[in-house]
Amino acid sequence: MKITFEGHSCFTITGAKGSVALIDPFISDNPQCKKEAADFHPDLLLVTHGHSDHLGDALAIARQADSVLAGPVDLLDNLTLGKISSIGFNIGGVIRFLEFTVIMTQAIHGSRLPDGKYAGLACGYIISDGQTTVYHAGDTALFGDMQTVISRYPLDFALLPIGGYYTMGPEDAVTAVHWLQPKTVIPMHYNTFPAISQDPELFKGAVEDRTEARCLILAPGESVERTVNP
Repeated sequence: MKITFEGHSCFTITGAKGSVALIDPFISDNPQCKKEAADFHPDLLLVTHGHSDHLGDALAIARQADSVLAGPVDLLDNLTLGKISSIGFNIGGVIRFLEFTVIMTQAIHGSRLPDGKYAGLACGYIISDGQTTVYHAGDTALFGDMQTVISRYPLDFALLPIGGYYTMGPEDAVTAVHWLQPKTVIPMHYNTFPAISQDPELFKGAVEDRTEARCLILAPGESVERTVNP
């Protein structure tokens, strides 16, 4: 599996067999992103909630790339999808698409569309290609089910918000790492806007001092790859 950070909370996940999932495609208005919406051609497009910095360019990318758009059913029901293929599911639900198995998890956060319409519950995702498992927490506060439910899954990577203000900040994110016990944690949702300004190096130091995980800080456009020998 290859994980590419596109800025803010947007990641491209490329499975071991080459299938591509794109999460929270905030591209056009993202000051961190080095690419354009037209550069993306995912097979599966996952959104965690309806806020504009997460839903982003999802509809435009899905139309141009003929991607399948997946996310919370209440969110998708309030979008004008037209001919876009979609999978609306809910927290605790599981979908299987190409090589990916995707579990929708709880997230403690609001969700509405840019026009103010209700967008259902915010969520996160556990995504596996059969060899590597990654948890994208979405926008969330720290919550106990990270320890009692999500930690049941052996996580190779955890993608966690650290910005504070709208989500958990670095201290709570370190506790999340302690509970989740991933092999590697990648911080996200920080330094895009002044309100979520953080020093990721301080977070990295705390993670590696206080947990068994390593912390990998990715700049927009950078990737990490995990290969598994047959």
